[in-house]
Amino acid sequence: MPKTNQLATSRVPCVEAATPSELETEVLPAQFPSWKRVLDVTCVLLSLPILIPVGIVLGVFIKIVSPGPAFFRQQRVGYSGKRFMCLKFRTMKVNSDDTVHQAHLKQLMTSNRPTRKLDCGGDSRLIPGGLLLRSMGVDELPQLINVLRREMSLVGPRPCTPYEFDLYSPRHKQRCGAPPGLTGLWQISGKNRTTFEEMINLDLRYVERMSPWLDLKIMALTPLAILALVWETKVLGKAGKRQPPAVVEHRPVYQEKAPARFPGTVPANE
Repeated sequence: MPKTNQLATSRVPCVEAATPSELETEVLPAQFPSWKRVLDVTCVLLSLPILIPVGIVLGVFIKIVSPGPAFFRQQRVGYSGKRFMCLKFRTMKVNSDDTVHQAHLKQLMTSNRPTRKLDCGGDSRLIPGGLLLRSMGVDELPQLINVLRREMSLVGPRPCTPYEFDLYSPRHKQRCGAPPGLTGLWQISGKNRTTFEEMINLDLRYVERMSPWLDLKIMALTPLAILALVWETKVLGKAGKRQPPAVVEHRPVYQEKAPARFPGTVPANE
């Protein structure tokens, strides 16, 4: 008897019962939180008068500083393992080699190092101004289209690439129990200062506790987190050119009073 796919029958899916082929063909579950959809669409529509002019300026800037399209599309793994094409403003040169990033990602997943991106220490694949665009998160503005298409939410775990998803353990895959977002608990909790396992723990905590109030709190704290990330990228980028990144102690920007302990996990600050 075939295994029952539990992805569509529980709030925190157990993807251990689903095969990769099942996940690849999974459709968006009917229980996509209605409050999330209302909050997402409302916020996007209210922000369009500001974001559309910003998007036009960014698109023109990218076309001027680098030959090629202004937008970049990449397959990502989202809610309940469903795959979709994620949109971004292009911040790298056309036809950049992705094998370097895959090796860096695998190293982060198997070590206790902070999840710093390659560009923190300088990346020759970036276009002029690309590092600043990525640090500010404005390269992800086109993902508002993914939000309106119900492929993403404003708040949730970042959508991973199929390559990263294939390296996940069953526990890691449980982060797909919430719609992927532009920002999330990880982003406001010291994004560049957390290890891979700490990121997973934060994502699982969000999957368990997502609510309208938590989403609003995360959105309110995101601008401060972006400013901190821009500063860290500037400071750590200079240090990264001189020495490899090291594990550093940190206090998350966001900390709930009584964090829940998930089976098989530890709080992100332990």
